[in-house]
Amino acid sequence: MLIRKLFKFENAHIVRNCTSDRCKRSIHGHSYKVELLLKANRLDHGQMVYDFGLLKGVIKELFDSFDHAICFWQDDNPEYIQACKTFSARWISLPVSPSAEQFSRIFFFLAQQVLHSTITQNGEGDVEVYSVIVHETDTGYAQSFLEDIQNVQMGTLDLKDIIFSDQVQLEWTDSQMYEKLRQGDKFSNPQVELQVHI
Repeated sequence: MLIRKLFKFENAHIVRNCTSDRCKRSIHGHSYKVELLLKANRLDHGQMVYDFGLLKGVIKELFDSFDHAICFWQDDNPEYIQACKTFSARWISLPVSPSAEQFSRIFFFLAQQVLHSTITQNGEGDVEVYSVIVHETDTGYAQSFLEDIQNVQMGTLDLKDIIFSDQVQLEWTDSQMYEKLRQGDKFSNPQVELQVHI
């Protein structure tokens, strides 16, 4: 079974080496919509794949980090990268170009890492990320699946290579959240007291 959760944010970028002249040479922004699709072969004690309320925690905070931020590829021009850091408090350095395609991979990877680092406590089963769809515009989107995350020809993804600015980190509920994720610390979902009606 699949469930879908929609996230929204505003973000700016340049996508180097693309065909469109405007896109590769000028900073521009989009109103992004990110669809996170989770799958499981069984339901939890509440008869859910994964409680939508649980997606308002670490995953939402990481996705919200991209809101009103500028994203740049770590291999871009050093002067451009420095300008981004100088003139924007909210920036994210990525190991891949910030295209819709790569954003779908990044969000899949981040959600996957959080799920793998989460201790579930309400009978959740084999919950996994099935797919992520990133709508860059109303008419265009990119969709990634597990095989895209593992495809090194699309670029290797590692938590240490996704860098959030100090300002982004200060706005998290726990400013050490990402460092804990990188170190393999576990997050715990709330414990639920089961109620059985007779």
